Amino acid sequence: MGEQPSAKSNKAAKGASAKRAAAKPAGAEPAGSTKAGSTTARKPKSAKPESRLAMVRRARRINRELADVYPYAHPELDFRDPFELLVATVLSAQTTDLRVNQTTPALFAKYPTPEDMAAAVPEELEEVIRPTGFFRAKARSLIGLSTALRDRYDGEVPGTLKDLVTLPGVGRKTANVVLGNAFGVPGLTVDTHFGRLVRRWKWTDQEDPEKVEAEIAAIFPKSEWTMLSHRIIFHGRRVCHSRKPACGACPIAHLCPSYGEGETDPEKARKLLKYEMGGYPGQRLSPPPDYPGKPAPPLGTPAGAE
Repeated sequence: MGEQPSAKSNKAAKGASAKRAAAKPAGAEPAGSTKAGSTTARKPKSAKPESRLAMVRRARRINRELADVYPYAHPELDFRDPFELLVATVLSAQTTDLRVNQTTPALFAKYPTPEDMAAAVPEELEEVIRPTGFFRAKARSLIGLSTALRDRYDGEVPGTLKDLVTLPGVGRKTANVVLGNAFGVPGLTVDTHFGRLVRRWKWTDQEDPEKVEAEIAAIFPKSEWTMLSHRIIFHGRRVCHSRKPACGACPIAHLCPSYGEGETDPEKARKLLKYEMGGYPGQRLSPPPDYPGKPAPPLGTPAGAE
């Protein structure tokens, strides 16, 4: 048996305990305490890394839940044929779909076909598309792609990725928008919203759009690609914003590993919701029949007018 502590050492130990108790804040619990009613139990120092299988299952569940939230998800550019969608998508770079939709009625009234746009006077075309920004570069692309459609494709928009990306101003993102929505060919639209959300959801850590596209394509069946793109972009525009996500109003917060990056208070978060989610007009002047929001106002409509 070990030595018995002396009376002197017992007295010193009691004094030290008393000092520690006095220094502790009133009502404080020991580290790791799970006292009844407490919500501040210490979290594990390190969570177990998510497996690839678990991530894929979570990603597919997010897609299913977004399908319930946005059953009306659709391309937010107004168009009536593949040529109009191609032109509108080129114009959408560095601006909103709303501004494009407000600009294209006058554009297509003046240049309804590739042949008409190929023959446009650059300065006149620039003036029509000026509201979309970068109008000189966009005018060159529109005249170039229209000339290519006229000379190489008999005035018809081709229905393959290989052909579309040869047109001036047309990359994979634009090609996939046209293929998915004008030709029914599945494609992933990796725009800024899509890239931001799939990284927040830890589906990929890639930054390059083509690498993002490849990694997300490996998670979902091809038949889901086009609608997945619409749902993610809808969610990014309405809820999961770049600078201040509305985490407290997010319908898939329970599946998001980045929950808390934005506003978590439900009332404050609801004030961050945009478009139909916040009770405001959408981006399309001519939305689909099942769209629950208000149509966007035409260009030049006074502020506050419906």
